Amino acid sequence: MTRLLHSVTFAAALVAGTTAAQAQTIKLAVIQELSGAGATAGTNAKNGIELAVKEINAAGGILGKKLETMVNDTQSNPGVAKGLATKAVDDDVFAVLGPTFSGSVLVSMAETKRAEIPNFTGGEATTITQQGNPYIFRTSFTQASSMPKVARYIATNLKAKTVAVIFVNNDFGKGGRDAFDKAAEANGLKVLADISTESGQVDFASPVLKAKQSNADVLFVYSNEEESARALKELRKQGWSKPIIGETTLTGQKVIDLAGEAANGAIAHVGLTVDAPNPNMQAFRSKFEKEYKYVSDHNGIKGYTSVYMLKAAIEKVGKLDRVAVAKALHGLTISAAKEPGVLMDVTIDANGDLDRESFIVEVKNGKQEVRETLPPLGKKS
Repeated sequence: MTRLLHSVTFAAALVAGTTAAQAQTIKLAVIQELSGAGATAGTNAKNGIELAVKEINAAGGILGKKLETMVNDTQSNPGVAKGLATKAVDDDVFAVLGPTFSGSVLVSMAETKRAEIPNFTGGEATTITQQGNPYIFRTSFTQASSMPKVARYIATNLKAKTVAVIFVNNDFGKGGRDAFDKAAEANGLKVLADISTESGQVDFASPVLKAKQSNADVLFVYSNEEESARALKELRKQGWSKPIIGETTLTGQKVIDLAGEAANGAIAHVGLTVDAPNPNMQAFRSKFEKEYKYVSDHNGIKGYTSVYMLKAAIEKVGKLDRVAVAKALHGLTISAAKEPGVLMDVTIDANGDLDRESFIVEVKNGKQEVRETLPPLGKKS
């Protein structure tokens, strides 16, 4: 009986793999936060994905086959995300793009792993790629690689000795806070205030007051886009005059739009920005804005580049084999000169994490300005 069951399971897997390879199109499940707290991030990611798909299909597809997207809304709910990942497996998709929220991908990626389906995520929680899942690939920096750059900048460039931290109390926020605290200690920074806020929080009067009362040299803010904008407004309202620094979400275009003048002066380490002094990035910005009538944030870039990363791996393998493509992605270096859609040279490591240039930006007159370009971690500055 057991031998028969194993035979049936193997046969089913073989049929599924054959079906994916012989399909008329390459099916991609887009599982993103299109409503709820993550709507800004997820919508940008979805739009970036669809722009890349449109370009690739117009150029003849991949290995002569067109891409087909199946768009799904997680509602910013991890349980819904897991159910959608299960549906994607049942639909025999070639790859899954999303979710972006760390809490959602942490529960949904077990489904894609089980089915041996490559899964790209913009989630930044360090734990995503520390679980030995060979099918998960990141489109952003991990918190473990980005936070040391932030802490070093605060200590070295801003000459700060102490810092207050405002973070969102979810997987994304807690992971970032923990990584930042570790990096701060390594750089001789003392954390004077550790201030937790909730996802969707509207009133930031109390967190900002606590930060002011700490008398820290610098404030580090790590939250979702809408909450970051509310925090910046409250900081200006309460007359905060010291440096405000964060990671990518603090200075995203949506934050700038929502916070208005309150965003000016905010500094962040960003892995991706449409304001990067890079011809490929400038071309992407122009195409995205023409297509969607607004300026993409970093999530749009994540979505766009994920499709081109997948394209590069499929073309390297030379056939539509999900397992082989996942293996090819590990250790793969993709040159932007050969594949402009990745925008910048990128290397994917054995865990599915990536390495490439990043930037220190400051918001001035309602837009990001790049203050410094930081080299990939694999290169000495």
